[in-house]
Amino acid sequence: MSKPSMIKAKGNGVKIQLALWKGKGKEILCIHGLTANCRCWDLVASSLSPRHKVIAIDLRGRGLSGSPSSGYSVKHHCRDILSVIDDLNLERPVLMGHSLGAFISLVFAARYPKRVDCLILLDGGGKLSKDQMDKVFVGIKPSLDRLGQIFPSFKSYLSLIKQAPFMHPWNSYLETYFRYEVEEVAGGVRSRVDPQHIEEESTNLRKVDTVQFYSKVLSPTLILRATKGMLAKDDLVLPENVTERMVRKIPNAKKVDLKGANHYSILFQPNKRRDQIILKFLEG
Repeated sequence: MSKPSMIKAKGNGVKIQLALWKGKGKEILCIHGLTANCRCWDLVASSLSPRHKVIAIDLRGRGLSGSPSSGYSVKHHCRDILSVIDDLNLERPVLMGHSLGAFISLVFAARYPKRVDCLILLDGGGKLSKDQMDKVFVGIKPSLDRLGQIFPSFKSYLSLIKQAPFMHPWNSYLETYFRYEVEEVAGGVRSRVDPQHIEEESTNLRKVDTVQFYSKVLSPTLILRATKGMLAKDDLVLPENVTERMVRKIPNAKKVDLKGANHYSILFQPNKRRDQIILKFLEG
């Protein structure tokens, strides 16, 4: 596992923490999911660097970025990303997002088409019906349950997380990711992520109609879709009909199904096909 160097950049009124893997090719800015952090990209980054330069962001309120009392929405994150791109003098980075990060990346590419080279969406970014969104939130509930709780030790913290079937097989990348997000407090450890911030984020996310942005995404777009549910067969973040609509409406989009992958394993488990598809897309 190649360790990233950690750097800070200016967001929109908030300090943003980033993980950097050095490389010579394209600059890839990675945007994580709802309760995640920059270290969720360790495995994917190891396949892209040093051929490419990978920069993974801690969104506001996550990881070691600043955590304002409010301001958690796709709009706020897009402003932070624009500030980070300017502060780091990134010319036209590739945007790669997972889950919520895919929604943010899609909206950013639509709003600032001249600032993005191309777009990679990992299992996210599609407009879901209310029923489907409800199913997804039931599916991710085990990963939300850790928030706000104090655990006597990191081991006990992990024991709760390991109860979720979609977190297996367990590996060192998952361990690093969860270790990065905890802080020591009186009585033990807890996630740095404030559940109230996630509640605000979730409420705002349900209001986002990504369909209105599809036609404005001018950059080449790769959509990687997990075909397996999290807790049920149908709690997919990108159901087939939703993905097909994206491919029809986004001018230069193509999608690839990663069969057997779920919403978490698409990012946290070794997958040669995923890595080869991303590398080929970047070279294309």
